[in-house]
Amino acid sequence: MTAAEPLMLADDIRDGRAWRRETLSPRDWLVAMSPRCLEELDAAVAELRRNPLPTLLLSPTTSPLSACAELMGHVGARLRDGIGLAVVSRIPVERYEAEENRALCWLPSQLLEQPVAQAWNGAMLYDVRDTGRALEYGVRRSITNLDLTFHTDGPWLDVPPHFVGLYGINPAQEGGVSRFVSLCTVHNELRRRHPRLLVAPLPALSLGSAGRARSGDAKTGAQPVFEYDGRALRRTLQRAVDRNGAELTGTPLDAESRDSLAAMRASVDSPDLWVEFTIERGQIQYLNNRVFAHSRTDFQDAPEPERKRHLIRVWTREEGRRTFYP
Repeated sequence: MTAAEPLMLADDIRDGRAWRRETLSPRDWLVAMSPRCLEELDAAVAELRRNPLPTLLLSPTTSPLSACAELMGHVGARLRDGIGLAVVSRIPVERYEAEENRALCWLPSQLLEQPVAQAWNGAMLYDVRDTGRALEYGVRRSITNLDLTFHTDGPWLDVPPHFVGLYGINPAQEGGVSRFVSLCTVHNELRRRHPRLLVAPLPALSLGSAGRARSGDAKTGAQPVFEYDGRALRRTLQRAVDRNGAELTGTPLDAESRDSLAAMRASVDSPDLWVEFTIERGQIQYLNNRVFAHSRTDFQDAPEPERKRHLIRVWTREEGRRTFYP
């Protein structure tokens, strides 16, 4: 291996992050919210009603959240050292107004890590729901009712988000099932079957989309399937845009890139590897975005606006600045 080539793990990942479907059950990812924690969140909302502040100015220092801090400590341990997935259940969203629920996504998430911007304009909280917009360049698939293939959030960033949180305000009337796969397990599968493909670059991945790119930024970039910095596994997985990147540059993918994507796709899409469930109302699902990929099936909304599928998303990380480009 030359100095210019990326590092690659020489062995399988053998800890609890390398799970398969058969090794997990809901008890492995569900985390019950204690009555004390719910009381603290109720008190935080009551204080907010007495003395309103913008949501982004709220912090755990403005309200006593000792029970919530203990709970989120357990969540963080599962994300960093456990299976990489935790679903906190549940906050009674029906008690609260829309902005109050945004605050109840924002406050606990700060007990994990610092929230960071999810778009170049600095948006810290992101609404995942069908806006009715047609899918085209510049429109995120997450604001449609279309399926999302397995991906990690922000893979085009030098420092992608560490944890991704989704707070369930409403599930879909039908569909919208979330799926999760361990990229540690995918890495093990590829290392045994296609070791060279682990470090093969994927040229012409589309990097631009609504809120992602600044004016003048490149729309495409070359990235490896997996990265290893000598201490930790860092991956890139942006499945849905491989063709878009090739179209933007006018250059078709070469044979090595096609093989890399096909091998990755075969592993990630294997039902033996992933688990699935629906994020229910009042649950907050947290995922280690650097070790696991997620997807969503397409969905059908209820006709009433107040019953349409709606999740609030938060990104967190400790490295870099809180801006979109750290």
